[in-house]
Amino acid sequence: MSGFSDDTSRFPDPVYRETVLSQLFEGVKAHYAGHMAAINAAHLVMLSETGILTAEDACKLAQALQQIDRDTDVASLTYTGEYEDYFFFVEAELRQKLGDLGGMLHTARSRNDMDHTLFKLALRARTDVLWQETMALAHAVLEKAEAEKETLVVAYTHGQPAQPTTFGHYLCAALEVLLRDLDRLNMAADGLEHCPMGAAAITTTGFPIDRARVSELLGFQEPLLNSYGCIASVDYITGLYSAIKLIFVHLGRLIQDLAFWSSFEVGQLYVPNAFVQISSIMPQKRNPVPIEHMRHLAAVTVGRCDMLVDTMRNTPFTDMNDSEGEVQQAGYAVFDSAGRVLKLMTAFLPACRINADRVQHNADAACVTITELADTLVRTEGLTFRLAHEIAAATARAVLSDGTVLADGYGPFQNAFSSMAMRSPGMSKDAFEKAVALETFVANRDRPGGPAPGALEGALAIYREQLSDLAARHRQRTDRHTRAAVTLENTFGALLELES
Repeated sequence: MSGFSDDTSRFPDPVYRETVLSQLFEGVKAHYAGHMAAINAAHLVMLSETGILTAEDACKLAQALQQIDRDTDVASLTYTGEYEDYFFFVEAELRQKLGDLGGMLHTARSRNDMDHTLFKLALRARTDVLWQETMALAHAVLEKAEAEKETLVVAYTHGQPAQPTTFGHYLCAALEVLLRDLDRLNMAADGLEHCPMGAAAITTTGFPIDRARVSELLGFQEPLLNSYGCIASVDYITGLYSAIKLIFVHLGRLIQDLAFWSSFEVGQLYVPNAFVQISSIMPQKRNPVPIEHMRHLAAVTVGRCDMLVDTMRNTPFTDMNDSEGEVQQAGYAVFDSAGRVLKLMTAFLPACRINADRVQHNADAACVTITELADTLVRTEGLTFRLAHEIAAATARAVLSDGTVLADGYGPFQNAFSSMAMRSPGMSKDAFEKAVALETFVANRDRPGGPAPGALEGALAIYREQLSDLAARHRQRTDRHTRAAVTLENTFGALLELES
């Protein structure tokens, strides 16, 4: 005989209550209460406008909702087990005030479509802040690149000094990535702009609802079309956190370069005292530890993003708690660590400057302009590139062996040229010194994308335009949100004033 009839336990089990339900309730209090009020108001307006509710009933419900929102101290609420979540608490308050009419607000909706709408509204607000923080960094990088467009640095490949460029040119490379990251974030933000309301549990409803009206009142671009997808598809989560992750994967590489450039051995990046901590026992040490904080916070942000995306892996294509509640709440920590990195870098990067003496020292030590000597020999001496390259390489080896600098290497150059080209060079000593100067190397790289002033200024103009276009796309979204908030306030206010 089955033992089910003897089961006298009542929901919720105390352990389930402590480990799950109370935690979910606290999360809703912290993150969703304001958005819940907006959904309630928008849904009620739609029920009234479509005639599903009479004007009299809509007015009573609106007045009760307003009173509940005004009188309830959400922060002081505690989970008692009486109501499974905050949604049921609001409905219970409505029924206490209005009797059975209080249950009419839930007509043609479900926790399923409400939950995903709540998550999108919460993510939308946080993404807007993250967008602004990322844009602030992009503008800071652009302004720093503009200011440093003629500041010489040594570029490194494989950890070794390679060629001279400018700090502005380097920063523009990082800016291009950041612009693409902003574009990805824009697309992910657009993925939040489709409203699940009206899907109800899975298949919409038999009531003549107006899904587009609710979507409009909540500031969405349009309803998410397929009702099953409204409660099952989580690509708005995976897409958003993947886009955020890439920002900090890419910034982490820039941060690592800042650490390398500011090291004692390289020393071409000077970090000002405001961002330096002195060792507690070694007073000579200048520790640029904000770089380390940016690096580990960026890594933490990436890890948190991975957690969100990986939680969705191999889950069923249906409504599920794996994409809701606690998962969403855990994901909000991404925005905290992300914002800290962005704010710190926006302050840190403009404050740093290049140590010109160290740049020259490193350039001399590695003969970083030797490629331009080879190029110049091709142009002025009529040599093949390979022969010119071999002469330049021999010159560099001789200079480094002698412990001198390339600018003083005209003698070794003459020897190498005569030996390999079987004639004397036409290049004078002055011409040689000019050919191997850092400034000459940069000035001759005037092709699109190069570090020469003209090429770089052209690139900067493009970046300014791209930032403007990105800002316009963002503004289009936020303007819609702002207009919708005003419309919702006005239409809900009109319900409060309806005559019975």
